[in-house]
Amino acid sequence: MRPEEAIPTISQEAESSLSIAQNEDLLASRARHFLPNAHHYHSDALQLVRAKGEYVWDEQGRRYLDAIGGIVCISAGHNHPKVKQKLMQMLADDEIQHTSLLYLSRHVVDLAETLVDVAPEGLDAVSFTNSGSEANELAFMTARQATGETIVINLRHGYHGGTAATLAQCGHHNWRYRAQPNASNTSALEPNCYRCPFNQKRESCDLECAKNVETTIQTSTHGRIAGMIVEPVMGVGGFIDPPAEYFHRVTEIVHNYGGRYISDEVQTGAGRCGNEFLLSRELGIDADMVTMAKGFGNGAAIGAVLMKPEDAKAFEGKLYFNTFGGDPMQTAQAKVTMDVIAEENLSANAVAMGQRMKDGMRELMKKHSLIGDVRGRGLLLGMELVKNRTGKTHATEETAQFMDKCREKGVLVGKGGLQGNVIRVAPPLTISAGQVDELLEVFDRSFSEIGRTD
Repeated sequence: MRPEEAIPTISQEAESSLSIAQNEDLLASRARHFLPNAHHYHSDALQLVRAKGEYVWDEQGRRYLDAIGGIVCISAGHNHPKVKQKLMQMLADDEIQHTSLLYLSRHVVDLAETLVDVAPEGLDAVSFTNSGSEANELAFMTARQATGETIVINLRHGYHGGTAATLAQCGHHNWRYRAQPNASNTSALEPNCYRCPFNQKRESCDLECAKNVETTIQTSTHGRIAGMIVEPVMGVGGFIDPPAEYFHRVTEIVHNYGGRYISDEVQTGAGRCGNEFLLSRELGIDADMVTMAKGFGNGAAIGAVLMKPEDAKAFEGKLYFNTFGGDPMQTAQAKVTMDVIAEENLSANAVAMGQRMKDGMRELMKKHSLIGDVRGRGLLLGMELVKNRTGKTHATEETAQFMDKCREKGVLVGKGGLQGNVIRVAPPLTISAGQVDELLEVFDRSFSEIGRTD
C-alpha cells in the first residue's frame, strides 16, 4: 500500500474547496425530487466527495478503499494524474468542448484508431455513444438493419442498460417495467455453473446451456434471428462467468441462424478481465459487434460499438446521429485512459491481483460457510452468499450486513444477482498486493462479525 502521507485527505482541504451538504438534507431533496427508486447501497446513506487512486473519501474525511471501482467505471484509478493533466490542458487552451460528428475533431479519430488496434480481428468500424445503454441500443439496431430480422436473443439474468430496448432484453424482473413489452426478443437459459439450470457440474457438463440457445431459436422464433447479446461475465447477474467454450458454441449457433453476435463488454472491457483490452479478444469470441462503456472512459460518459465494416454499411442511405457521441472531452479522456492502461501494464496487474484476490476468497470459503461460490475473471470477482451450501438458499439479508460491515472498516463493495446475494468486487486496475491483502482481511473480519464461521 502506498504511504498514507502520499494521499491527501479531506480534512486538509475541505474548508477551502468544498461546501459539504448534510446527508439528511441530500436525502430529503432526493425524496422530493428524484424518482422513488433512486436507491443507495447502505443502510446509512454514504456521501462521497473526493477520490484519488484506489480510494474515496466521505464528507467527514474518512477514507475507503473503493473495491467496486465507482460501480465498475474506474479502470486507471480515480483522478489519474495523466487524465487530469489532459483535461486541464484542454480547458487552459480553450479547446472546443462540444462539436458532434457534424464537424471534424482529432480526438475522436485518435480514439477510434487506438480502439480498433486492440479490437478483435475484423471489427474495424466504430461508433461512439454516451453510455453502455446507448451502445447496446445501437448494436441492436445495427443487427436488425444488417440482417433484415428483428428478434434478438438474450440470457436470463443478463443486463444491458436502462433504456427501452435494453431493458426489454433484461433478465431481471425488478429492473423491468410495463414500458418494456416482450416484443422482438426472447430469452435463453443462463450459463450459471453454480446454479446450473440443467443440474450439471462445470467439469463434466456437455454445455447444455449452449445447446439451449439453439432450442430457444427453434421454439421461440421463426427460425431466423437478428442477433444475440451476451456479457462475457454477467455483471448485474452476479459476475457469472461461463467457460470459454460456451461462447464458441453459441457464436456458431447464432451465425447458423443468420444472426449477429453482440459481446456486451460494458463491464468486462478496458483491460479488467484479461491481458487484452477486451475479453472477447482474450477468449477468442467470434463476435460481430462489441459494446463498451464504464471503465473505457475511466468515469467519463462515453460508450462505443465496434462492428464489422459490412454491418456498418447497413446504415447507408439512412441517418444516424448522436449529439454527444464523440465529443472532444470524453474521447480525449477515453484515449488517455487507454494509454495509461497500456503504459502501466494495468491489464497484467488486473490478472495478477485478480488471481491473488480469488485465491484469498477461496481460502475464506474454508472458514466461512456463508460463501457459497467464488467466481469471475481478472478484477471482476463475485462471492455468492448462501444461508446453507446444500440448499444454496440466497443470503440476501446477510449480504447487506456484510456490505455495511466492510464499510465500517473502510472498504466499499458492490452487490448483484437476482436476489441481491452476490458481493461484487471490481476495484481500479491499479490496486496493489498490499491493498488486496487489506481487502481480504476486512472480508474475514466482516464475515466473522455476522456470525457465520465454521
